[in-house]
Amino acid sequence: MEIELLLVEDNISDAELTIRSLKKVGLANTMLHVKDGAEALDYIFSKGEYVDRNSIKNPKLILLDIKMPKVDGIEVLRQIKNNEATRNIPVVIMTSSKEEQDIITSYSLGANSYIVKPVNFEGFCKAVADLGSYWLINNQPPIS
Repeated sequence: MEIELLLVEDNISDAELTIRSLKKVGLANTMLHVKDGAEALDYIFSKGEYVDRNSIKNPKLILLDIKMPKVDGIEVLRQIKNNEATRNIPVVIMTSSKEEQDIITSYSLGANSYIVKPVNFEGFCKAVADLGSYWLINNQPPIS
């Protein structure tokens, strides 16, 4: 199956909310959820358990948390944007961190957007649905 959206989120509750919100707007059918940065890098670069993945078919969007075990989101973003084969994949940082340095670093490394997760349920669901709709339906990526 071709994955259009890669969700990189270690918090299971946030991941479930994100998936539920994307399902509501019909955008979760071609989605993969990975629980840490190391697994995300394995998927993106076809390593480890994803060694047989067709690395030509990159996701259309990566929703990336920053504060994660093993490899943090900043390092995942750095590796994605430093690789010619993956640098054009839109990466949206979706995190609870409002730290100015995280925002500056994310944009300087090439993040396409930085979203602070809303605290309330309705706000969170709307933000995720809007993000998914924009990046997967309305955005026109370069032809790879």
